[in-house]
Amino acid sequence: MSVLRRFHRSLEHQQFLSALANRRRLLVIQDLDGVCMGLVRDPRERVMDMAYIEAVRRMQGRFFVLTNGEHIGSRGVNGIVDTAVAASGSAAASGSGWYLPGLAAGGVQLQDSCGRVSHPGVSERELAFLASVPAWLLARLGPRLVAPPFNLSAEAVEQLLQVIVLDNLVSPTLNIGALLNHFRGDLMLSQGAQQMALGLLSELMQQAEQQQLGESFFIHLAPNLGSSGGVERLKLASATDMGTTDFQFMLRGAIKEAGVLVLLNHYYFAGTGEFPLGEDFSARRAPIDIDSMVALAKAQFDPQLMPTLVGVGDTVTSVAAEPGNYTRGGSDRGFLTLVQRLGGVLDSDTAVVFVDSSGGELDRPGVNPRPIDSGSPVPIGALQGITDSADPLEINVIFPDGYPQYTDFFVRLANQR
Repeated sequence: MSVLRRFHRSLEHQQFLSALANRRRLLVIQDLDGVCMGLVRDPRERVMDMAYIEAVRRMQGRFFVLTNGEHIGSRGVNGIVDTAVAASGSAAASGSGWYLPGLAAGGVQLQDSCGRVSHPGVSERELAFLASVPAWLLARLGPRLVAPPFNLSAEAVEQLLQVIVLDNLVSPTLNIGALLNHFRGDLMLSQGAQQMALGLLSELMQQAEQQQLGESFFIHLAPNLGSSGGVERLKLASATDMGTTDFQFMLRGAIKEAGVLVLLNHYYFAGTGEFPLGEDFSARRAPIDIDSMVALAKAQFDPQLMPTLVGVGDTVTSVAAEPGNYTRGGSDRGFLTLVQRLGGVLDSDTAVVFVDSSGGELDRPGVNPRPIDSGSPVPIGALQGITDSADPLEINVIFPDGYPQYTDFFVRLANQR
């Protein structure tokens, strides 16, 4: 039986560390925001601990990031790394292997530890359209916010737009957390802002269709309530939960579960000199459903070389539509589910790790009440809004105290490798 899958909603971090420390083959695939740094309303205010960055460097070859954010640009993670490295007095990050290797923009922005970035499978026409999106959003969002029902002042709108519109290269985004915070206590305005943001991105989809690029993009909502017919469900704000804060205009195929296959393809290449899925394989060439992804992995990846696979995320949702009927989603659910299923078909040890990010600036469900007994599984009732008793995604290990607790664990893991 799998050693790691014996952990069940576990708080036994030392035992989990011991189980990972001596693995011959290990690959950690990890989300970023809320996992190794706090959730904030303004992405430009994010900070990352240098001890964590140094640990990532020591985990070279055994660690990849997988995020819907981006490596580069004004809101990219590389700038956060640059700031941390500069403050530490270490050598310049560029060319020194300090950057976080892996996939961004949902799986279409690939980077190595030296900051070399590529966008496999993305065309120049698609890049040109994406480049026009931030200005388009700015031009349309401002007038809507000064008009009823929002009635914001021009000064407030100017400040908010600097935070809300993210000029990401391949995943331009409306991050309306700051706007929802501005409307805190007024559910009608908060939900209206969410509907407005979704409406704007829907208009963008129409623009893309008019330019024969309708099949190139999709709208990603985070957090969400799963999808129906390939369209992600909006999670409306409530009295205790901001709901959907990120509205991302993304390249079709840029889904994290596809990114898992891309990262495994590169992991196998590093060990064997061959790409099991082909050198040109990208997230945009991956199957679109998890069953087909599992079948592809089973057919192409040598089980004897499969690493112990650990998926780490913070955005998983489960909301009861009615008693016994749950709507499940969250931007990390897909890739964590694939990690879990790959262990079964490739006879490999896998673990799903959940980091509670409810302590950040964005209201979202967390572990409540906080566990007292670290030797017992977290009760399912303490995970309301995150998972449920019938959830096919089994969380193996939980870090209820958020990213500081997880990054401390990660540093200790790197020290033992």
